[in-house]
Amino acid sequence: MLRIGIDLGGTNIAAALVDERLHIVDRCSVKTRAPRPVEALVEDMAQLVRLLARRNALPMASLGGVGVGVPCTANPENGHIEDANNLGIADAPFLPLLERALELPVGFANDANAAAWGEYIAGGGREESFALMTIGTGIGGGLILDGKLWPGINGAAAEFGHMSICMGGEPCTCGRRGCWEAYASASALRRQAMDCMARRGDTLLWELCGGDAQAVEAKIVFDAAAMGDCAAAALLDCYTTYLAEGIANLINLFQPAVFCIGGGVSHAGERLLAPVREKTYPMVYSKNAEKNTKIVLAQLGNDAGLLGAAMLECHRRNRIL
Repeated sequence: MLRIGIDLGGTNIAAALVDERLHIVDRCSVKTRAPRPVEALVEDMAQLVRLLARRNALPMASLGGVGVGVPCTANPENGHIEDANNLGIADAPFLPLLERALELPVGFANDANAAAWGEYIAGGGREESFALMTIGTGIGGGLILDGKLWPGINGAAAEFGHMSICMGGEPCTCGRRGCWEAYASASALRRQAMDCMARRGDTLLWELCGGDAQAVEAKIVFDAAAMGDCAAAALLDCYTTYLAEGIANLINLFQPAVFCIGGGVSHAGERLLAPVREKTYPMVYSKNAEKNTKIVLAQLGNDAGLLGAAMLECHRRNRIL
């Protein structure tokens, strides 16, 4: 049975038609153009769903369901999206509006939860426990326990980025200080690189940025380090230590079978994964146990959220979400 997954992002609303083998059959998107009223966003999503059905000669009633990943808290009790700061929306009746517009069952979850579900089921769902962190502008997270997506009592679980790793430390966008996100997100690495460039005029970062410090991004830091730049290498040594600190905390707390790293920074591959593994495992409480968490890179890229969202409705009907 074909399903549709939607990823509501700050820049684009993407939709994909997904088959039972988790293959994307067709996809389309529109600009989000936030902030806008939730009704306008819902109408755009409904239009994307109708477009995919029409292009693939599918009656709407034949679709197995629609799922949406949203960049905020997805309240499972009333179907509202809460505190969607990037969209300019707070406490809006998202799910009832979309179900009414489509006359189809709809599931929804936080976008990182949807991505975690996508990575998990694409891997066969063989493990009972699985955690995903996404490293982008912030740090998102998703958690599967006993084979079930864990949203918490209010849909706001697994906000890994807002775990404190330094009490009273760097200010975070959430209002706290010392959050992991303030040290280990892509935005944090960019800020750390700009601080380094302000101190060092001899780093390759300047050349790779074309002389504009505002142009620095995570990939440039990894590239400079690979080219032998000592300043960039020192930056990454510090950055991967911050990452390892938080990952070790989460492993000690949940002991998942798999801890998966996704998001834009994960595209650095082994240049990121190797030092993170090396620094994390000595800090794990169970390091001498026969079984320990495997730390791996995400495999689905930007499709994880779409694939996971497409499968949210069957998840919801099983009363998991």
